[in-house]
Amino acid sequence: MSAQPVPVAETGYPWPIETARLDNGLRVVVSEDHTAPVVCVNLWYDVGSRHEPAGQTGFAHLFEHLMFEGSVHVAKTEHMRLIQGSGGSLNATTNPDRTNYFETLPAEHLELGLWLEADRMGGLVPALTQETLDNQREVVKNERRQRYDNVPYGDAWLRLLPLLYPPGHPYHHATIGSMEDLNAASLDTFKAFHQQYYAPNNAVLTVAGDVAPAEVFALAEKYFGALESVSDIPPAPRGHITGAATEPVQETVTGKVPAPRVYLSHRTHPFGTAGYDAITVLSTVLGSGRGSRLYQRLADGARIAQPDYIGAYGVDLAHAPAPLIVTATAKDGVDVDRLTTGVAEVLDSMATEPVTADELDRAKALLTTSWWRQMSTVGGRADTLSRYATQFGDASSAAYRLPQWQSVTSGDILDAARTLNPESRVTLTYLPEEGTAA
Repeated sequence: MSAQPVPVAETGYPWPIETARLDNGLRVVVSEDHTAPVVCVNLWYDVGSRHEPAGQTGFAHLFEHLMFEGSVHVAKTEHMRLIQGSGGSLNATTNPDRTNYFETLPAEHLELGLWLEADRMGGLVPALTQETLDNQREVVKNERRQRYDNVPYGDAWLRLLPLLYPPGHPYHHATIGSMEDLNAASLDTFKAFHQQYYAPNNAVLTVAGDVAPAEVFALAEKYFGALESVSDIPPAPRGHITGAATEPVQETVTGKVPAPRVYLSHRTHPFGTAGYDAITVLSTVLGSGRGSRLYQRLADGARIAQPDYIGAYGVDLAHAPAPLIVTATAKDGVDVDRLTTGVAEVLDSMATEPVTADELDRAKALLTTSWWRQMSTVGGRADTLSRYATQFGDASSAAYRLPQWQSVTSGDILDAARTLNPESRVTLTYLPEEGTAA
């Protein structure tokens, strides 16, 4: 193992970055910052819902839960107790592209965080029992009920994905997965899934904060170095789609919602590309805050949309054209067709009315603030470095994202907007069932 410092002057990144790779393939990224005596241990596994084969949807998300339920040397719930008892915080997230586990700790407890992550990377399967699996399956079912099924508009993402991506595409299903798949899978099937993907050569370990890189590399070798790599990690299904959709798709849902709501969506470009950078700035002009076109024209102007439920955003998926989603909720007495027409007119205006200098400056200022808010904490910084190391092979390439946004021109946005034509649009509409409207 040899550490590789990345000169700050070459990236414009304001903190040093050093990287190393263990003999078993684990990539280690360290960003040293002695501003406060705090560290974040952040582990990205290159496995998300896009990796799940047919019949195993929801597995990556279920393991987000199972990884807190004990490993060979750590009892059930002990991981959480040890971190919180040391003054730290912890969590995990799953999305279509990856699963992420992280702890923020006082710097003197760095070794604890690394040991815990290593133990559950290499020691979860021997400790996984049928009882634990059954319990966490029920937890996931309850999460689905609380976050998706029993919340107004809560299943919008679950509905949009299959409208945007065809059957068999790795982004066709959401990370929550199918409850039927989770119920049908045996304990051995879950163990095999973990052994395929949760391996050192399929992970990036990032430590940011009050640390010395040499210490981190030595501890990484101590706790992760003996873990065996996996030689036959299955490649993710290919997510390539040629061009935009060739015909519009619509779905209308009548349910227990307080007011009509519409979602307009398009497949655009993968996260990390120049095309998606233009979409990011476009969506900020279109739907971020009171100065956005949607707000100015539909909430303040026509007064057909509720001010607090209007917006536009991209979903940062990196391995296929990522979606742009534009949404608005009707004010009392506003017909859903009028709302849909209004939202479509504002979206289409991006292709016919060039973004003004004021709009462009405002959008870039919002994105700059958002970027530095993410970078202001060791947790946000570690997560960002893990992301770029995992998805683009180079943690230091994170330094180029903000300059890329800042370089987007009005002409770039106009070109991007002209690809968002109604012929390739997905429209998802929610209507209140009788007796449920506010």
